[in-house]
Amino acid sequence: MLASTTVAPVLEVTGIHKQFPGVKALSDAGLRLFPGEVHTLMGQNGAGKSTLIKVLTGVYQPERGSIHLDGRAIAPTSTQDAQELGISTVYQEVNLCPNLSVAENIFIGRYPRRFGMIDWRGMRRQAAELLKRLQIDVDVAKPLASYPLAIQQMVAIARALNISSKVLILDEPTSSLDENEVQLLFSVLRGLREQGMAILFVTHFLDQTYAISDRITVMRNGEREGEYLCSELSRLALVNKMIGAPAEAQEEAGSACAEAGTHLDTFLRTKALARKGVLNPIDLEIRKGELLGLAGLLGSGRTETARLLFGADKADSGAIEIDGRSHVFSTPRDAIQEGIGFCSEDRKHEGAILALSVRENLILALQARQGLLRAIPMRRQQELAAHYVKQLGIKTASIETPIGTLSGGNQQKVLLARWLATEPKLMILDEPTRGIDVRAKQEIMDYVTTLCRKGMSILFISSELPEVLRVSDRIVVMRDRKACGEYGRGELDDSTVLHVIAGEGCA
Repeated sequence: MLASTTVAPVLEVTGIHKQFPGVKALSDAGLRLFPGEVHTLMGQNGAGKSTLIKVLTGVYQPERGSIHLDGRAIAPTSTQDAQELGISTVYQEVNLCPNLSVAENIFIGRYPRRFGMIDWRGMRRQAAELLKRLQIDVDVAKPLASYPLAIQQMVAIARALNISSKVLILDEPTSSLDENEVQLLFSVLRGLREQGMAILFVTHFLDQTYAISDRITVMRNGEREGEYLCSELSRLALVNKMIGAPAEAQEEAGSACAEAGTHLDTFLRTKALARKGVLNPIDLEIRKGELLGLAGLLGSGRTETARLLFGADKADSGAIEIDGRSHVFSTPRDAIQEGIGFCSEDRKHEGAILALSVRENLILALQARQGLLRAIPMRRQQELAAHYVKQLGIKTASIETPIGTLSGGNQQKVLLARWLATEPKLMILDEPTRGIDVRAKQEIMDYVTTLCRKGMSILFISSELPEVLRVSDRIVVMRDRKACGEYGRGELDDSTVLHVIAGEGCA
């Protein structure tokens, strides 16, 4: 457990409960931030980290619980209220105005005045002094857009420090930074720590956690799993606490390969595929009629790899080959034309269009491939929808029922059917069973492995390690934006994967 401290916390959060319709986001969640410490908040996707931060910054008001700042009870009602109280947040996406100068961004909404006019000279002088405190020397009169993302992050931090000097929250600030830029940020954070500031750092990267943290709070399923001194918590123990106890042993599925035990031809291959600040160069091979699993924590590079393969993001370097021919995917439509389908992990924002019917959602990808000028006849749409509703056992009153009224599992089946209607050669499934009941989960995975045996290639991404191990023919383990090893069926178990993710087996 945690070593005791005689220093009172700057910020103490206890017993926070927050519920949304049908979802309990936080249950008895808590957090303590101490002066002169970098405190890292860790947890899988859906653990409650973002919700807790939004409670701290006044975006959400909790049903129960308390927040104390410097020993005084507070209840922020907005981000501005939180800032005035002394809590400032720098988000993953720099929320500033790139067309304005560095100085204007730091003081926007609070311009210093002299004789009723904006004191431009004084503002630039104060901005330069603030950045000097962060060891940054730039021309504050230049537009923010003229500087790289790392400097823009420092400007956002300088603005936060100018508003508040008690608590600084950094929400995934390194997700788009390269290694040198991360080191620049860490140098600034160490300086702020020495000045006595309490810093909450949210990240998914284990290396960064151990490079900068004094203390770690782990969240799981909306609750605080525990608080630990970084020096007393091993990487393996941290991963275990984030993921939780291994799931009950499941009966191992048979190989999904169309020709189990035999060599399979390559469908897609990447060569040093990379995107700056997002994914380090990766060599990946996806074979015909094979289920390839990607294992790793959120932020390890799993989803980033999938998005590059589908053209949702564009690679900076490297190549994609399909059947031996080089391809450049500028848009998802390019990937769809080559027989690639992609079920995103974000079902709400990147998948289902909740106001549209089951039929309308189901035919979207096929219509996109054909183009807007070649509308799919209504009769064909109805035939496809009826076929997949029956094939996948989608529970809906009608194919014209709005998809938003269906359960999560049935929505996921409709999205799977959307891509099956395009008759893909490769299906990328990013967390296809997240947030759905056990029965729907099993039905989807049974259907996916059946498709694989019939010759379809599957790239399967899941945070549930037992599920990845159970269904995959090969597994690539990822950590900190890079592939850490490739393993055949039966070469890995839960314990071994956790060791690799924790950095005890990564090349």
